[in-house]
Amino acid sequence: MALQNLVAISFAFALLLSNPMLTKSQEVEDEREFSYVTGTENGPEHWGEIHKEWSECGKGEMQSPIDLHHQRVQVLDYLGPLTRKYQPADAVMVNRGHDISVKWEEGAAGGILLNGTEYFLRQLHWHAPSEHSINGVRYSLELHMVHQSADKKIAVVGIMYKIGRPDPLLAKMEHYITMLKDAEGEEEKLGMIDPEDVKWGSRKYYRYMGSLTTPPCTEGVMWTIIKKVRTVSREQIHLLREAVHDESQMNARPKQEINDRVIGLYRPRKVRY
Repeated sequence: MALQNLVAISFAFALLLSNPMLTKSQEVEDEREFSYVTGTENGPEHWGEIHKEWSECGKGEMQSPIDLHHQRVQVLDYLGPLTRKYQPADAVMVNRGHDISVKWEEGAAGGILLNGTEYFLRQLHWHAPSEHSINGVRYSLELHMVHQSADKKIAVVGIMYKIGRPDPLLAKMEHYITMLKDAEGEEEKLGMIDPEDVKWGSRKYYRYMGSLTTPPCTEGVMWTIIKKVRTVSREQIHLLREAVHDESQMNARPKQEINDRVIGLYRPRKVRY
């Protein structure tokens, strides 16, 4: 059997094994109990010791984020294009302590279709710098769109940004982010927000099985990282970091071990005439 076929089968098997793993634990909403500062007693290397239910942060074998290294990436055409089924809905913005989050009621904003399962968008938030890297390159910002299925499985779409032109979605949010500066735990109503305003810019994406990148670091999360790197202004990143005022220069978890995981890459086939 060809090596590529073996890789495809092993990747599909990993996805199959993940299906019964209900990711019941969402990211914590109150982020004051942990820190991103390494070398501190509640820093990333100690997250798994803070609470018993956070133990996977320290002993998990499928943790995120990872480096999407080209030597680990296998082109898997059967993954297929992503189907987006978003719609405008009322949203609120929350200062969670280490990040700014935009939240929708379950099912209100639509979602995505993955492997025949619909995952509804629950919230999005930003990490600076990016948590994932590509061939060792870490970018300036990463957006996470967190989705949940009816049976509580989680799928996250990640988009990375480099310094350049301002991001249109963040431009719309700047007023509200400023209002929430230093207001940890507070929220502001945003009115109708359309998730389609998050521009992906490419049908190519990476796919792997991992975990939440904040406590409780629950595994069984299906990650989709859009291959295209978009742009954000330096001022927009500063605004996001200044708003939370957590005395840290970053809110990105250190890179985790890949172990035996396969990283899939989907890219549309070129039509030949």
